[in-house]
Amino acid sequence: MKKEYWFVIITYIAMQLSSIVGVPIFMLIGSSTGMPADELEVKSAAYWIVFSFLVALSLILLLMRKDMREKIDRKDQASIPMSIFWAIAGIFLALFSQTIAGSIEQMLGVESESENTQQLISLIYKVPLVIFVTSVIGPILEEIIFRKIIFGSLHKRFNFFISALLSSVIFGLAHGEFEHLLLYTAMGFTFAFLYKHTGRILVSICAHVAMNTLVIVFQVVYREDIEKMLDTAQAFIGGLL
Repeated sequence: MKKEYWFVIITYIAMQLSSIVGVPIFMLIGSSTGMPADELEVKSAAYWIVFSFLVALSLILLLMRKDMREKIDRKDQASIPMSIFWAIAGIFLALFSQTIAGSIEQMLGVESESENTQQLISLIYKVPLVIFVTSVIGPILEEIIFRKIIFGSLHKRFNFFISALLSSVIFGLAHGEFEHLLLYTAMGFTFAFLYKHTGRILVSICAHVAMNTLVIVFQVVYREDIEKMLDTAQAFIGGLL
């Protein structure tokens, strides 16, 4: 693995752990506003997420600048029209894999709601700017880390299935919801397929960004309606399985 890739991974891990120090600092700064303690803690956490993700993205793009300038063999890349097709089709593939995995989890007795997603939605209600992190910055970082770097490095040694599986499991474990490991692994596998099939990380990034945006927007704006639709879809798929 390239040296700069290790720096990128370290930056990503540091960002994930930075709230331990960052949130108290933001709370200290905001204490002069007279805001109630509970509200101050939530808003500090939300603003720290936005700040830390922006800083991490800037640093990672800086670290990856040389890698992005390197010439890529065009034979390994899909054409622009096909890349656009797969970026759009990838949204539905990711949603479909998520629905299938969710149905299997429900049959195994796992609660369908993701604690991470619900926490992020509650933060979005408090600080709408967080939606930019969940919908855009987060997916970009995850595709760079888990697909371009981890999957890409593994695929130099192993076949697609093993590389995609290992990188997707790591992707799932990184979210810290072990009960939804199957769900995250299924999504990670889909994005790995898009990256491998097109040779363009931008394709998996676009599909990931679009999927996250749809999920977050629907859960925030049409939460009750979408829950009914998902229950119906999962019940149908569960009946088939």
